[in-house]
Amino acid sequence: MNRKNRLIAMCVAASLSYAGALQSAQAALIGTEQVAAAQGVVSADAQAAQQRAHVLSFLDRADVAAGLAERGVSVDAARARVNSLTDAEVAQLAHTIDTAPAGADSILGVLVFIFVLLLVTDILGLTKVFPFTRSVR
Repeated sequence: MNRKNRLIAMCVAASLSYAGALQSAQAALIGTEQVAAAQGVVSADAQAAQQRAHVLSFLDRADVAAGLAERGVSVDAARARVNSLTDAEVAQLAHTIDTAPAGADSILGVLVFIFVLLLVTDILGLTKVFPFTRSVR
């Protein structure tokens, strides 16, 4: 048994000496702002300011200024109105500006719709516009 106790004591001593060589961990509190900045999260105030700046930069465009002048609205009056909007209204307006289709998109869509409509009516035998179609009648 003496040999067994000696082996156990040596294992415990080796374990304790190894545990003493390990680094201790340091822990500190991290603020919410630091975590949000690290993950790229923007606060609501900063996001509202970015959207307001986006809408105001949209008013700087020459075609927008010309359109406002054509309707009798000055750019300064439009800027004052944008500055008086709530954050939710500015967010909705910025979303509308970003997702509004360009004028050419709607014309192209209408032309494709008319082409498909005439093609279907040609195939059904109601019209004869395209010479490359055969009527089902």
